[in-house]
Amino acid sequence: MSEDPRDFLASVIGSGQPGQQGASRIIDLTLTLRSGMRGVECEPKVNFKEHGWNAQTLHLYSHCGTHMDASTHVDAGNQTIDEVPLAQCMGPAWLVKLDGIAPRKLITVADLGGIAARFSPADSLIIRTGWSAFADEEKWRDELPRVSLELARWCVDHRMKILGVEPSSVADVNNLPELIQIHRTLLSGGVSIVEGLTNLDAILQEKFFFAALPLKPLRGDGSPVRAFAIESGQLTTP
Repeated sequence: MSEDPRDFLASVIGSGQPGQQGASRIIDLTLTLRSGMRGVECEPKVNFKEHGWNAQTLHLYSHCGTHMDASTHVDAGNQTIDEVPLAQCMGPAWLVKLDGIAPRKLITVADLGGIAARFSPADSLIIRTGWSAFADEEKWRDELPRVSLELARWCVDHRMKILGVEPSSVADVNNLPELIQIHRTLLSGGVSIVEGLTNLDAILQEKFFFAALPLKPLRGDGSPVRAFAIESGQLTTP
């Protein structure tokens, strides 16, 4: 698979109609933002009956729902979310299946299995834990499986593009030293972080095209994203 997102998109978009052999498939991996979710309020502004159109005012925490972190989130560099190149937000990705993982477990390089040996620079890694099933529960945030320092350093050493996870964070949000260390290791090493992914069980292929496109707030430390996968009929299933 080409490292250039344009090459891959050209090979899959329009490659066939749904249901045909060789057709591409787009899978939404984004949590739906709604009032009551942590860091989200959707306030009605005007309505069609009175004003001729519907509109809301959105109040969004920069790390709500499915989101991407910028280096300035943990003082890991000077790049803000509006400065992240779009090419850094998409590319080939591997799916690691860790369904049934225990709460608070540290995820290590050994958990990558055979993917570790096949990983190439500029690939991304998406870790499936099933944790998005708890997105409306406190355990989604407070008991999440975490990325180990060993794995974080491995990601940097292998020039990973994006590390994506289902929980709200790659590290224990209740352990500030760990939270800062893991985020700084990844972000200062050039690895983008996407947290709060969902629907990963809909991905059928081990390697696919992944994108997480953030909003563009000036000097932002992070942003909600629309994340998705594209599977091509040209790719083999695991």
